[in-house]
Amino acid sequence: MIPSYWQQAASDLAAADPRMGELVEHYAGLGLVSRGDPFATLARSIVGQQISVKAADSVWGRFVAALTEVSPQAVLAAGPEGLAGCGLSGRKREYVCDLAAHFVAGRLDPAAWEVMDDEAVIVALTGVRGIGRWTAEMFMIFNQLRPDVFPLDDLGLQRAVFERYFEGQKQPRKVLAEFGERWRPWRSVATWYLWRSLDPVPVEY
Repeated sequence: MIPSYWQQAASDLAAADPRMGELVEHYAGLGLVSRGDPFATLARSIVGQQISVKAADSVWGRFVAALTEVSPQAVLAAGPEGLAGCGLSGRKREYVCDLAAHFVAGRLDPAAWEVMDDEAVIVALTGVRGIGRWTAEMFMIFNQLRPDVFPLDDLGLQRAVFERYFEGQKQPRKVLAEFGERWRPWRSVATWYLWRSLDPVPVEY
């Protein structure tokens, strides 16, 4: 289900930014949709790091098959040794187990995130080995559906802004950050539309 704020966000963005308005009109009726529970989403993001989508799908299938269920408890019960046949590197097995330990210990608690601001959740997520800021931001956008995340280090976002607003000329990170302020408090939504300007098929994380 598309977030309840989406229509208001799209309307606000279109009214304030005619170039964004073109994208809003073109992709009317589409928007972010959250898929998967938080643990599975984060585990899959670790599994897929630095390998092709096809390879990631294959490894994920073997990962799921090795467990009774995709849960923190099942991962900890299997341990790095129990995941050895999944095609995961030793380091990734350690990362997934560290993620599971964070959930079991309550250091990552999705229920608590509801009252935490974006940066606090990102700090909590990046406390897990193998999860950097970009992965945390993608999770915030695609799983948590947070409306105002602006992933400055995302190459697709950078390219879309430079092509649409700067005639293809690259700009410093500071300029990109300042430029993004025009879309607050809907920067996740603006980012989604900018991604669409490069690839009309929505990516799901």
